[in-house]
Amino acid sequence: MLIKSSEDSLNLGLQFITEEEGKHNKMKMDFGTLKLKAGEEINLIHEKKETALLLMVGKVKVNWESDEKLCHRNSCFDEGPHALHVSKDVMISIKAESESELLVQRTTNERSFDSKYYGPSDCVENIFGDGVMDGTARRVVRDIFNYDNAPYSNMVMGEVINYHGRWSSYPPHHHRQPEIYFYRFSEPQGFGCSIIGEDVYKIENNSTAIIDGGLVHPQVTAPGYGMYYCWMIRHLDNDPWRDRIDDPKHAWLRDEEAIIWNPKK
Repeated sequence: MLIKSSEDSLNLGLQFITEEEGKHNKMKMDFGTLKLKAGEEINLIHEKKETALLLMVGKVKVNWESDEKLCHRNSCFDEGPHALHVSKDVMISIKAESESELLVQRTTNERSFDSKYYGPSDCVENIFGDGVMDGTARRVVRDIFNYDNAPYSNMVMGEVINYHGRWSSYPPHHHRQPEIYFYRFSEPQGFGCSIIGEDVYKIENNSTAIIDGGLVHPQVTAPGYGMYYCWMIRHLDNDPWRDRIDDPKHAWLRDEEAIIWNPKK
């Protein structure tokens, strides 16, 4: 399903969209937006849950344990991520140096692990869809943390940048683990479409896709509008997310030698 924001901009404060023990609990994780005014401060801690904090835009000073980091991001499209990932019982203190918007992801994890800050140079950025399908699914994929670099975590976090008029999560794929997408567009009036299972939704700024395990979830952005989304996956017990499973009807599209129809004129 898709959840649309009733406002063009985020509401101030911490607003949870999914809750591990409450609304949309099939996602098995808490996901929320955090908007702070310049000078505002907030502390985040949970005795049972690991937490990931991602800066979308703004300038914040973040303190945790004995560490401190000043994070500044003008654009989630043009600049790499600043993210902090901590285990249960670790306090994160955030002070906004300017009006700032962040995302919060957390879930239950009995394991304790060392906190990790991910800056732009720490995140792998790849081009997907290059050389196939006439570039119609070419996009930027940024891995922040996943099972490969954070096997102690019960979560995955990354970002995708869709070029205007092009597809992502394509060819259509699914996986057993639940996933959340949070969208932004290069212009506030931007839009696109998301297919979740057999349902089609119009996505706009600050939309959130709630994707049950097992459902395909490709999407496309309208010409003229770049699309950003943060993707967040919850590993299942003894079944971590490692890779996507292509819909077999469309898997042939990955072949660089695939013959794809083009108009004769």
